[in-house]
Amino acid sequence: MNYIHHMNEFYARAYADDRLHITHFGLYVALFQFWNLNRFQDPIKVNREELMRLCCMGSKNTYSKCMKELHQWGYIDYRPSFNPMVGSEVHLHKFETGSGTGGETGSGTTNGQLVGPYIKHNKQYKHIKQGNENFKNYDEPL
Repeated sequence: MNYIHHMNEFYARAYADDRLHITHFGLYVALFQFWNLNRFQDPIKVNREELMRLCCMGSKNTYSKCMKELHQWGYIDYRPSFNPMVGSEVHLHKFETGSGTGGETGSGTTNGQLVGPYIKHNKQYKHIKQGNENFKNYDEPL
């Protein structure tokens, strides 16, 4: 598991996904941290209170809604336990290995696309947002 590749791919996908809000980002990053602390065990057991505290979320309804949406949108597989003594199970898709909707196919590429530096006001994401797989010029204005 490459931490940096996975998070870069998540941010690239999230940038192209207009459905995600800051609550989804916070929850996903908290889930990723739990996954990392559990040495990328699959699936991980999570505790709602710990996750909500880590992602600074105050509403159980928002937590449940975001978990369900991340599941529906293909970022995670979520199996709630409905038992406070047993944690819910979460599986995070391994983006850089080809599961989900994209994956690393070679050095510096993702699904055959050139991946540029993560600078210059998110211009590297233009090819994802507009569907241009041959995007090469990072200095073009958005």
